[in-house]
Amino acid sequence: MDNIDKIDWKNMPFGYVKTDANVRAVFRDGKWGEIEVSSSEYLNLHIAASGLHYGQQAFEGMKAYRGKDGKVRIFRWEENAKRLIDSARGIFMAPVPEELFLEAVMKAVKLNEKYVPPHGTGATLYIRPLLYGSGAEVGVKPASEYTFLVFVTPVGPYFKGGVNPVDMLVTREFDRAAPLGTGHIKAGGNYAASLRAIVKAREEGYANALFLDAREKKYIDECGPANFFGIKGNSYITPKSPSILPSITNMSLMDIAKSLGMEVERRPVPFEELAEFDEAGACGTAAVISPIGKVFDPDTGKTFDFAKDGKAGPKTMKLYETLTGIQFGDIEDTFGWITFVE
Repeated sequence: MDNIDKIDWKNMPFGYVKTDANVRAVFRDGKWGEIEVSSSEYLNLHIAASGLHYGQQAFEGMKAYRGKDGKVRIFRWEENAKRLIDSARGIFMAPVPEELFLEAVMKAVKLNEKYVPPHGTGATLYIRPLLYGSGAEVGVKPASEYTFLVFVTPVGPYFKGGVNPVDMLVTREFDRAAPLGTGHIKAGGNYAASLRAIVKAREEGYANALFLDAREKKYIDECGPANFFGIKGNSYITPKSPSILPSITNMSLMDIAKSLGMEVERRPVPFEELAEFDEAGACGTAAVISPIGKVFDPDTGKTFDFAKDGKAGPKTMKLYETLTGIQFGDIEDTFGWITFVE
């Protein structure tokens, strides 16, 4: 991207933009090699790579933020590193050591620091660590070689013109992940499996699909590609299930809720309990929080409303403003979540 000074950061889309460099490392002969820097957006990939044929692939989503002090911050990288290790073990890939993960992320951000958007624009530098089986395998077995890479891209604010509630469509027709499958790890296959429901929801005018548990269809699972939460009185309630991805954003919101004097419950959430929530939302790295305006159940024709006068609820907004305030350095980080890019 040229002419960085002319970029309209506030109106940038949330999508891919080419930057100057990405970093890569290869696991071969039982050990990780050195990090290499590349300016290419493309991979030289073997046609029999296990990542292509057998789904040995996992990734992370992170952001770098520029504070009003000009310093660049990264949010809770250790949790992303740990989750990528869990994902690797879940589908028998070579785990990326935390120190290699941090070195690669820091190098990718430093090499592209000019793409970290200015403070106050709401824009951020999105960081995508990716791990996949690059070794050639034709039989179904773990690869002998793995590639780890990190690329970055500037992204505009997820919500243009303020945080506005979105509507969700309940799906019973499709499952996102099996109870004892890969739902708890950040593997690409989970997202592929969710596309049928998400596309259908969007075609019908909804922002996303609300999945129920695959076994009984009695409990709330995930909300599109994000974790669900509901607020009842002074309680922050979020589903607990072996098929739900442990969201770092949700984990952080639970800690913030406790610090604000709220009760936190992480437990199975019956679908019928939707009627008891005062507020509801979906949370993840991209949007932080997507407040839910309403949930429509096509099987019963029932609508659950959460937005008052078309606005997100006060507790949801307090959580959103506190978390983003910490990420951008506008609120003191009393949790120890921020790492500065020196």
